[in-house]
Amino acid sequence: MKAVLTRVSSASVTVDGELVGAIDCPETGGVLALVGVAREDTDGDEAWQTMARKIAELRILDGERSVVDAGAPVLLISQFTLMGRTAKGRRPAWSDAANGHDAQPVMAKLAAALRERGIHVEEGRFGAMMQVASVNEGPFTLLVET
Repeated sequence: MKAVLTRVSSASVTVDGELVGAIDCPETGGVLALVGVAREDTDGDEAWQTMARKIAELRILDGERSVVDAGAPVLLISQFTLMGRTAKGRRPAWSDAANGHDAQPVMAKLAAALRERGIHVEEGRFGAMMQVASVNEGPFTLLVET
């Protein structure tokens, strides 16, 4: 599992012209989490638990605070393209990405694990063509792998 975590003051996701998730947090900051699920990640393994802990506890917000410390929200977006391999040729290889049937329950468990920690989580729509907008702060962006 991989995630790109970006510190934001606001972020939103729209599908077919409909706003499906948004965070607006200029005082606390928040995190836009783009998450790719690997073929070996399952809803029964530890990858989603580890990722939830990292999203919640990494000290990436202003003042070296975590999402939990700041009471900050998270916008969680499934993004299989993070699993693309680009070492050879000009076309990314997607063979490391989980298929949608396997990835969707992992993303659901990740979102639930964050909510169980008391975090306000907004989500994109799994499998949809999404338009993601964000106001990055810093900018501060981190690649996290489990």
